[in-house]
Amino acid sequence: MRGHPVSTSRTAIRLDQRDSVATALVAVPAGDTVVLDAVTVKLAADIPRGHKFALRAIARGEPVVKYGQPIGRATKPIAPGEHVHVHNVESQRGKREEA
Repeated sequence: MRGHPVSTSRTAIRLDQRDSVATALVAVPAGDTVVLDAVTVKLAADIPRGHKFALRAIARGEPVVKYGQPIGRATKPIAPGEHVHVHNVESQRGKREEA
């Protein structure tokens, strides 16, 4: 049902307690509320199956964390419940820190 809490065991997964994102296990419509552990987030956009959404606010330039590890950097502020994808995250894969 739109706009109602969703069963997280079938809807989304947070792989590590340090993660700032969760992954949708099924397509989840905007307006639904997802509860993972002690985190409750209302989705701001439709989240396709296999895509990520923010569990908390992520500032521009801040690492996006999945698997307990940074997977990229936010290219703009990301609000809780927002779709997290190539439009707002730059991958750090293959990039070295400047000395």
